[in-house]
This record gives sequence, structure tokens and C-alpha cells, in this order.
Amino acid sequence: MQIKKTVVLCLLSAALSGCATQGFDLNPGAATVFPDREITQHFFLWGAAQGKAVDVASVCGGSDKLARVETIMSAWDTLLSVLASPVYSPRTVRVYCVR
Repeated sequence: MQIKKTVVLCLLSAALSGCATQGFDLNPGAATVFPDREITQHFFLWGAAQGKAVDVASVCGGSDKLARVETIMSAWDTLLSVLASPVYSPRTVRVYCVR
């Protein structure tokens, strides 16, 4: 019983502490409260030799309408990565458009 608690505690703490966000402001004056689109990217075997491109300009209808792009490893993404490691590692991309 103690081992189950330890495993659950380790998985929970990894999921809650493993979040990361990288953001790129393309129009710093624009309001970026809610993303216009979230895209999940799927990587396998630690993402070795894999790259994913997202045409974020098409999401907003042109590059001049982009406000911010974020790449996120959310708690959910981290939990899936821990459970399926090293086979599967998801990432989330958030696109914010100028309003």
C-alpha cells in the first residue's frame, strides 16, 4: 500500500511541477487574454529527429494579425509524457490573434 501512495505522489508532483511555457510576442500592444486556437503536437521517442511546423498566420488570417504564439507543456502534457515515456510526448501550441 505504501508503494502505491509513493508512486501516485511522484506522478502527481511530476505532473504539477513540469509545466513550461515559451512565448513570442509579435504584437506587444495587443490584448492576449484567450487563445484563438490551441493545437496539440504529438512527438514520439523524445521527439528525436522530429519537427512540427504550424502555420500560425493562417489561423489569424495573415501574419499582420498575429499577437502572440506560445508553446506549452501543460500539466496534462507532462502527465502523458511521464506515463508513456519515452514513447509519447505531447506539446500544446496556443495562437493569439489581434482583436
